[in-house]
Amino acid sequence: MPSTELRLVSWNVNGLRATLKKDPSFEEIFHTLDADVFAIQETKLQDDQRAKLKLATDGYAQTWNFAERKGYSGTAVWSREEPLQVIRQIGCEVADDEGRVCALEFNKFWFVNVYTPNAQDGLKRIDARLAWDERFREFLQELDKDKPVITCGDFNVAHQEIDLKNPGPNRGNAGFSDEERESFGKLLDAGFVDTFRARHPDVTGAYSWWSYRFRARQNNAGWRIDYFLVSERIAQNVTGASILNEVYGSDHCPVELTIEL
Repeated sequence: MPSTELRLVSWNVNGLRATLKKDPSFEEIFHTLDADVFAIQETKLQDDQRAKLKLATDGYAQTWNFAERKGYSGTAVWSREEPLQVIRQIGCEVADDEGRVCALEFNKFWFVNVYTPNAQDGLKRIDARLAWDERFREFLQELDKDKPVITCGDFNVAHQEIDLKNPGPNRGNAGFSDEERESFGKLLDAGFVDTFRARHPDVTGAYSWWSYRFRARQNNAGWRIDYFLVSERIAQNVTGASILNEVYGSDHCPVELTIEL
């Protein structure tokens, strides 16, 4: 069977309803990017709220996962192809009720959209965060035994100093603690490739999230915490990995992967 190039997009929208009201709106951005699979994190929706949105996204199968807590977390995936099956929980007690994963099986690969728990100020939730990381890593390895994996989302960690504007003052803070960085490194060591850094090993100033404070986005004082990772055995199939920092509407911008499968 001939390979097909797929365009995949991931975006933490920080509240889908808010993004729908922006100019351009989420729907306009969605159609402009024209992805084969479009994943979002932090929808902040319940199922009944989602049903009222009447999104103009015809031609896509929709997969949603909602947090039990209202106005919090949540993930969703639009795919041109209907998934063979969907997994919404990974077997991690600390956050399995928070709507953080949509794992979709397709013919040639598993696609896993994730919104990783934040360690929070003062690393108040670091133990839960690390427990999640460990279980998520095991989950991906289990899927990888079946089919190669493409996983994306807001991983809430800048892995290396090159991945944020001000590493010195942020060392030890949530998202740049030694524990979180080491944990992300374990995920890569488990057989997964950070596609953007693999293709752009020395590029600086490439960020996907900026604080709403201190004119951070205007000054590009950001962090790269949104990723596409792929199983090592399909890393050579990646044809492009980009950060779409020209797209506004959230404190994050979308990230994109193109891959031949």
